[in-house]
Amino acid sequence: MTLSCWHDIRDNGLRQQIEDKLEKWLGLEINREKTRVVDVREDRLDFLGYTFCYVNSRWYPGTKVLSMRPSEKAVQRQKEALRYLTSPRMRTVPVTQLIGRINRQLRGWGNYFGQGYWKDAFHEINGHVQRRLLIHLRNKSQRPYRAPEGQTLYRHLQKLGWVHLRGRVSAE
Repeated sequence: MTLSCWHDIRDNGLRQQIEDKLEKWLGLEINREKTRVVDVREDRLDFLGYTFCYVNSRWYPGTKVLSMRPSEKAVQRQKEALRYLTSPRMRTVPVTQLIGRINRQLRGWGNYFGQGYWKDAFHEINGHVQRRLLIHLRNKSQRPYRAPEGQTLYRHLQKLGWVHLRGRVSAE
């Protein structure tokens, strides 16, 4: 396992103690090339798919709070996975089965990234899924695709089984 962050460790003796504890007691190997000291009060830190940084508090103006949100790289990787699931090579897959696969992908991603401030990332992923499914439905037939009369695309996709990402994701 590689550790790639330290927070506010300025004392070399303390740093050495921590490194010894991690390597000897926990049996972890520290990659010295990747390990660096980062002060998250001044810089962002991407670690295990999350971005850690201090942001202005919405509830206490003038104060900063530590924010933990899905990293841009994690969101892009999820979009790529969803792009593959809705690619032209999946045109022969029935829509309800395709939506089941998408739901499984979203559930796993949402359960991992459901901690911290997930709202913006989840909103971005939900919009991406809607666009990709619309493209998929339009390309599935020679006839132009339109949602049934009186229904929005969102409502129609829900009826087909799509479950968009929300705060707490169930493990169903």
